[in-house]
Amino acid sequence: MNKSIFALIFPLSVILIIAGACAKVSRPSGGPRDKLPPVVVKSVPVNGSKNIKSKKISITFDENIVLDNINDKLMVSPPMKKKPKIAVIGKDINIEILDNLKDSTTYTFYFQDAIRDLDEGNILDNYKFVFASGSVIDSLSVTGNVYNAFNLEVPEKTLALLYRELADSAVVKHFPDYMSRVDKYGYFRIDNVRPGNYKLYALKDDDNSKNYNRKEEAFAFMDSLIIVTPENNFIPLVKDTVVLKKEEPKPVAKAEPKGSKKDEKKLPEHVYLKGDHQMILFTALKKAHYLTNSKRDIRYQLMYTLSLPPDSMKFDFSIQDVVKDKYFIEESRYRDTIKVWLTDSTLYNQQQISTIIKFPFTDTLGVVSYKQDTIPMRFLVTKVPKSVKIKKLKYIVENNISGGFIKPGQPIIFRSHTPFRSPDTTRIRLYELIDKNRKTVPFQLVRDTTISTKYVLDAKWSVGKKYLFIADSASFGDIYYENSDSTGIRFSFREPEYYSHLTLNIQNCAGPCIIQLLDINEKLIAIAKTNKDGKVEFPLLESGKYRARVIYDLDNDGKWTTGDFTIHRQPEPVSYYPNELDLKPGWILDNQPWDIKIKNFKDQKLREQLKTTAR
Repeated sequence: MNKSIFALIFPLSVILIIAGACAKVSRPSGGPRDKLPPVVVKSVPVNGSKNIKSKKISITFDENIVLDNINDKLMVSPPMKKKPKIAVIGKDINIEILDNLKDSTTYTFYFQDAIRDLDEGNILDNYKFVFASGSVIDSLSVTGNVYNAFNLEVPEKTLALLYRELADSAVVKHFPDYMSRVDKYGYFRIDNVRPGNYKLYALKDDDNSKNYNRKEEAFAFMDSLIIVTPENNFIPLVKDTVVLKKEEPKPVAKAEPKGSKKDEKKLPEHVYLKGDHQMILFTALKKAHYLTNSKRDIRYQLMYTLSLPPDSMKFDFSIQDVVKDKYFIEESRYRDTIKVWLTDSTLYNQQQISTIIKFPFTDTLGVVSYKQDTIPMRFLVTKVPKSVKIKKLKYIVENNISGGFIKPGQPIIFRSHTPFRSPDTTRIRLYELIDKNRKTVPFQLVRDTTISTKYVLDAKWSVGKKYLFIADSASFGDIYYENSDSTGIRFSFREPEYYSHLTLNIQNCAGPCIIQLLDINEKLIAIAKTNKDGKVEFPLLESGKYRARVIYDLDNDGKWTTGDFTIHRQPEPVSYYPNELDLKPGWILDNQPWDIKIKNFKDQKLREQLKTTAR
């Protein structure tokens, strides 16, 4: 070979080898994006193994993975007193069990959506690792649905608990034998259960105790035993498939323009699974009397709240060394909250006020007696640099005149955030507008007898006529010498024909029922009561979409009653009219049939629509 040619080739080959050695190994650019979740390629021991004594588990994937919020998402059934130690190294999840394994027990490690690939964050959903400490893998399942008691919506962060011990005290004191998490559609499935009789519960586990040790937690229970047998509880699982190589999506030959129909992603509709057992989640009423809150958010206002209405007992208030004419007290409807308005500036300008309250209190033996507390109420003023100018807020008087129209029979109300002083009626006029002329209309401003921040405008009104309300500046004011600006309000009372009228024809009413009309956000609009089949009417409705809910008033007390596990009382059932009711101006929607035989019913589309409007 010619030496000169060899000399030229050799250095060039060395350069290429060196360049290749220094090149960074990476995924070729321009290829399709990985959209597939990580895949298990092996595990030690093998998923589904029996007679396992080792406390170490290793799960290997086909790519590097991360764990998202694993401390909250990982569930072990049956639960362990000590949380397993979890570590991720590249493609491996290493689990170290810190508890002793029970004999002849099937364990399930449920990861939910915690496992994701490192590069794209693709989720491996609902991955489970199962093994048995004995010679049998328990293979039975218990399924069900959980909904909130009053609105039948799906509760968040709720567990389904299965107990082999049948005493009521078990769910209060002990860990469950099996558990699972309720999904976002209200469905749960507890797998790898052995045959036997069980008690089934649901719990919104606020303190992560895995049991119902706090009555403030939302809770549900089944009235009857759950009998787990192969005949009625075997539900086959789709086994995890070990795939050694993932198929990448094929590249698209030609990209469609954005916004085209082919570019739209059509997600498959979720299949709403119905389990064998339905549970209704409720929060029990407080039974102990105590002070729940005291605050002084505003300089001249003090507020105190009790856990329960005092009923025939007193809820007293006083200020140490201060006479009662320097403040006044307003009580809530059930007397469980008192609002104290301080009226003397030498008093409310104090940063700390020593107050004395006397209220019903339940001791450790369950005996209710009076308790007296001295509570210092502080109001700390935030220091603002002199260079910062503070804009004084205007004193505003609000009213319920929306869009210049009032519904026939509806009172006209004025509200203030602070107690009114008597309005100066010499600065206020009310006119009826006739063409271009004004006719004076006599009126009265009537103060609410229980609420110092509310006045009602009273006059002889006529439907269809137009009115003008004029209030000069300082015509309204509060007891702290703040004054209103001048205002003028035009309004009229609409004819009844403008409004819609709804009639529901109730069928299969087997006792006292409360029919509630709700808006699409399920805010209460109107209420009617019945104890028999027949028509229930809702007149003078604004146009819009509505819902209807029935409360089965089993105790006939005129209100919804929650559950109580101590006496095995379920919450009073509710049900929803199957569809939203769309009312147009002036419509009469008459004789809408509603069969209320099925209790605790709510169509899934109503849940989805409520989620959409809540966004």
